[in-house]
Amino acid sequence: MSTQSIADIPAVPAEDHWVEALENGTHVLIRPLRPEDREREVEFIRNLSPETRHFRFLCAIKEASPALLERLMDVDYQLRMAFVALVHQDGKLVEVGICRYADTAEPGQCECAVTVADGWQERGLGAVLMRHLIQAARENGFKEMYSMDAAANAPMHALARELGFQCNRDPQDPAQVIYSLVL
Repeated sequence: MSTQSIADIPAVPAEDHWVEALENGTHVLIRPLRPEDREREVEFIRNLSPETRHFRFLCAIKEASPALLERLMDVDYQLRMAFVALVHQDGKLVEVGICRYADTAEPGQCECAVTVADGWQERGLGAVLMRHLIQAARENGFKEMYSMDAAANAPMHALARELGFQCNRDPQDPAQVIYSLVL
C-alpha cells in the first residue's frame, strides 16, 4: 500500500469523463477509475469468462485477491492511470471495460492492459479505451507503452495492430508476445 498522504494524490483530471458511441451505436461513459469503483472492479473481474480472465492476468484466477485489488485500484492519474467504461444496467452503473497503465523501472516507459467484458467485446470498446489511455500517457510524458499478452489472444493482436503497436515474441516465453508503441 502506498505511503502517500491525501494531499500528495493529484486530483482527477479536469475533463474527467466522456460519452462515447461504440460501433453498434451503444453509448458508454468513460472516466478515470475512482476509489468508489472498488466493488465494480471486483464484480467486473468475477463476471469475466475464465478465458478473458486468463488473457488479462496471464494465469487462472476466479477473483482478485486483496493484494491484486489494491494494485488495480492504485492510480495517481500520472504514473498510474486507469479509465473505466460504465453503462446503466438495471438502475445501476456497471463496469464493462477498463484499461490502465503503470510506470516501469525504465524511465519514460509504461506497461498497459485493457479488458472488456465478454458481452461487450467486438464493439470497438477496447480501441476507445486505449485511445484515451494512450493520450493520457503522452500528456504525462511517457515515450513508450508496452503490453505482454498471450500469443493465442487473437482479439488483442487485432487491437494492437489497429492502434499501431509493434508485435514481437517474448524471448523468455514463446507463449507470450510483447506489444510496444512509441508515444
